[in-house]
Amino acid sequence: MDKISKTDPLHFLKEFTAARIAIGSTGTSIPTKQSLEFKLAHAHARDAVYSVMDIEKLADDLAVFNRPVLQLHSRAADRAQYLQRPDMGRQADELSINRLADQITGDDVVIIIADGLSARAINDNVPSLLTALVPKVLAANLKLAPICLVQQGRVAIGDGIAAELQAKLSLVLIGERPGLSAADSMGVYLTYAPKPGLTDDSRNCISNIRPGGLDFNTAADKIFYLIQEAFKRKLSGVNLKDNEGLLL
Repeated sequence: MDKISKTDPLHFLKEFTAARIAIGSTGTSIPTKQSLEFKLAHAHARDAVYSVMDIEKLADDLAVFNRPVLQLHSRAADRAQYLQRPDMGRQADELSINRLADQITGDDVVIIIADGLSARAINDNVPSLLTALVPKVLAANLKLAPICLVQQGRVAIGDGIAAELQAKLSLVLIGERPGLSAADSMGVYLTYAPKPGLTDDSRNCISNIRPGGLDFNTAADKIFYLIQEAFKRKLSGVNLKDNEGLLL
């Protein structure tokens, strides 16, 4: 009989995490229920990697912000090439670059939404996060560039897109690598003075944004704090520290 021992010293931690701890045992094996749950989580993770951005619905949801929505694509033609050639996912294709050339406005902030490794995370979480975040950005008198929807995109694609639009700061909303406890996690990467060739030490990351992780209002507050600090200090990445709430 499958049974999880309530006397397992780690059992109390299950209240705080979805990680697979205190799963019990049946002889020398794990219980059947927990084995099946593991296989199901693995299937969800694989499905997330091959999920597709719902471009039409996202465009409809984003219309409320009264900004142009640009549909862009990386140089990776499809998901197979995206997974095999990470470098191609970091660059916009020629058609997208030409489209960006017609939209140069030199605005303060550009929001770039990329499928990453979980388009499901984008479909599920982007509207709620931006509903909480965009009003804060606009209330601070920051100009918002056209919103970009990027298929087969990786984080660094935001550098080239923002540079083409001459935006001062980029926010890349992207589906994170799915794990065995979350296939719907979204990350946001903030870069001040974005340009091609930057490395990850130039960015700040807010991770695990989803209903079961960092909630949308808290994430929006954190992102907006970092935006303000980035413009104040004219930098981002490892040199931009999150001191919010600390006694200085």
